[in-house]
Amino acid sequence: MRRFFGFLALVAAFLLLTLPVLAQHDHDNHGGGDRHHDVGGGYVPKHGPPAYHGDPHHVEEGHSWRDHDEHPEAPHVHRNGEWVGHDHGREDVRFHLDHPWEHGRFDGGFGRSHRWRIEGGDPRRFWFRGFYFGVAPFDLAYCNNWYWDRDDVTIYEDPDHVGWYLAYNVRLGTYVHVTYFGH
Repeated sequence: MRRFFGFLALVAAFLLLTLPVLAQHDHDNHGGGDRHHDVGGGYVPKHGPPAYHGDPHHVEEGHSWRDHDEHPEAPHVHRNGEWVGHDHGREDVRFHLDHPWEHGRFDGGFGRSHRWRIEGGDPRRFWFRGFYFGVAPFDLAYCNNWYWDRDDVTIYEDPDHVGWYLAYNVRLGTYVHVTYFGH
């Protein structure tokens, strides 16, 4: 009987010690408080957004990207592959670069089959596997909750804006425009 109670005490101690670890694991994989219904949480789009052919939407101060109550206040991708917020059109002057591809073109791979762990930096200059990028100044507010030392991203080509790429955050389901700084 004494062994039985000793065994139960051991099991109880094991469970008490592992529950916080399991809770943390769930938070890291699914975004925890940052997770929104049908946005993020590990979903990776099959492909980038299609080229935009409608009337350009100019982003004005106070514009909201939140298309549903629990969605993020940032450009994001629904689990059905819909890219919310990629409707600026080719003529938006914010995307003009005097020297597109100044540092070459990113050739590390695009989309779902190329998931990259951010290794360091900040929005102005971050890197993974020796590839360096910087977030567009007008998108800085949309990545203030990214982890610049451990979030996974996928890179997509921007079909509308020459010299730009889209960095998609797998944890959050949000994306920002980035330029490539080289390898």
